[in-house]
Amino acid sequence: MKLFDLKGKNIIVTGASSGLGQHIAELYASQGANVVICARRKDRLEQLQEKIQQQYNVKTYIYVLDINDRNAVKNMLKDLERLNVAIDVLVNNAGVSGSQRFLDYKDEDWDVVLNTNLKAPWMCTQEVVQHMIAHQTVGSIINITSILSESINLGVSPYCASKAGLKHLTEVMAVELARFNIKVNAIAPGYMVTEINEDYLTSDAGQAILKKVPMRRFVEFSDLNGALLLLASEAGKGMTGVEIKVDCGHSCASIS
Repeated sequence: MKLFDLKGKNIIVTGASSGLGQHIAELYASQGANVVICARRKDRLEQLQEKIQQQYNVKTYIYVLDINDRNAVKNMLKDLERLNVAIDVLVNNAGVSGSQRFLDYKDEDWDVVLNTNLKAPWMCTQEVVQHMIAHQTVGSIINITSILSESINLGVSPYCASKAGLKHLTEVMAVELARFNIKVNAIAPGYMVTEINEDYLTSDAGQAILKKVPMRRFVEFSDLNGALLLLASEAGKGMTGVEIKVDCGHSCASIS
């Protein structure tokens, strides 16, 4: 077996309708994996499914759901079992943020961010792991955290808290699930230009952040490819409880 071989593996990617999630699904499909793509936007998922099926000879399953809905996740897994699809890898990618001063956040703002970024990965992993155990799968869970799991930025306090929680949860799950031959790791990207933050990162404030990045560029989706392939494949079989930073050196830059 080739170290990074993913051919025939079945991989769930949450938040797959755009941005990094779409890239992750396409990356794994390009390596021969079958992908289960889920998000709330049906039209985007259908477009991605069509693109993958045209370019790669793999199976693509789409599920329109809110990742915060446990019953929706249960129903997705029941349907996959009906189709004889045993999941090998789960990528908890779906996430949201806000942009307000700490004192301006309301309870509902906090709940939206923490539920999507922390509770949903916890819940989704619970359901998928039970499926993996039933199928005696040597599984892999990959959580998408952020360099803000250890650092801070102003205006995104719930996001920082959620990613710090997800990093620590990754470590706890890694220890508890190791006996089932399921590894749990995280990838912490630095700032990436997406359709959500493009205006900010191209503004004067965003350019000020860019000057603090040693490589003088923001992270590109493709920068994560190595880590994504490593953690999903046999190459990373001895790794669990690890957070891999992919941030162009941002998190270790001088504070001066």
